Amino acid sequence: MNRSRPAPVRTPRATRTRARIAALTAVSVFMLTACMEGEDTVQEQPDTLAIDWATYNPLSLVIKEKGWLEETLAEEGVDVEWVFSAGSNKANESLRAETVDIGSTAGSAALLARANGSPIKVVDLYSQPEWSALVAGPDSDVESVEDLAGRSIAATKGTDPYFFLVQALAEADLALDDVTVQNIQHADGRTALQSGDVDAWSGLDPIMAAAESDGDELFYRNLDFNTYGFLNAREEFLESSPQLAQTVLDVYAHARTWSLANQDETVSILAEAASIDEETAERTMERTHLDIDPVPGDEQLEVLRRIGPTLVEIGDVADQSQVDEAIDTIVDDRFAAEAEAARVADAGGGDGA
Repeated sequence: MNRSRPAPVRTPRATRTRARIAALTAVSVFMLTACMEGEDTVQEQPDTLAIDWATYNPLSLVIKEKGWLEETLAEEGVDVEWVFSAGSNKANESLRAETVDIGSTAGSAALLARANGSPIKVVDLYSQPEWSALVAGPDSDVESVEDLAGRSIAATKGTDPYFFLVQALAEADLALDDVTVQNIQHADGRTALQSGDVDAWSGLDPIMAAAESDGDELFYRNLDFNTYGFLNAREEFLESSPQLAQTVLDVYAHARTWSLANQDETVSILAEAASIDEETAERTMERTHLDIDPVPGDEQLEVLRRIGPTLVEIGDVADQSQVDEAIDTIVDDRFAAEAEAARVADAGGGDGA
């Protein structure tokens, strides 16, 4: 018996086309999402790390001399570019210009930069120094801060010696208007003092220690007016290269351990880098405390809170709210808290303590 087949059910062409488009769209969305997720989790390693060295940061000198960063990063194919910082102001300029990823400043200088919009974070403390004091020549009649009224003083704006001067004047009931400040780099300040172009200089070690060796007098000292040594990183660098940032902090931890165990050689490295004799370098290191907790925290923030209003009073920052916000956001302690010197030694970082 013949049975008739049921007529095939045909989907309209327009419906089939819409289905194909929907399927292709779903695949495209899936692939795009996967790519976007991959971008979030897989970051391209930069081929160069730009980092500063400074004679006021002895650990940077040791790291540069020993080549630990180069050795540690060689297997990752990352080159190291060293950039000299003549002062905190120069380190801040390099960070703003993105010519360094990590730079060395005083705490006061880091606060000034961030309060004025520079996107930096303090990631480590390299020292607690007494690196600033007020200096006069050996035959000067300047013997106290009060004697500076009506006189000229050399100081580098944006650095700890400058803020040291501001605080010292305030303590003596003097203002910046009561003196003439010549804004020149630290080394030029010493030269100006020697030539008699200024009556005093707000100095910075190790240049200040060299001047002291030559007979200049540190007529006013105050450890509380010195801020810590801050190691700062660009925020974009920390976001894009966290593993590289951690490696730098591991190397700094290794350098600290090594320097404390090899103090004589650390003095020699400083003397050579700063072109000073070893006696002067030793005096500098006696005022530079490396045996500290390198993780930035409340103690350093309290120092910044003391200096903050001064930045507003002298017009370096427009409003106290900018200072307050900077203090609240300046610290990123993740990398220092996780730093391990042993990771560098284990990776063949050489010269273990």
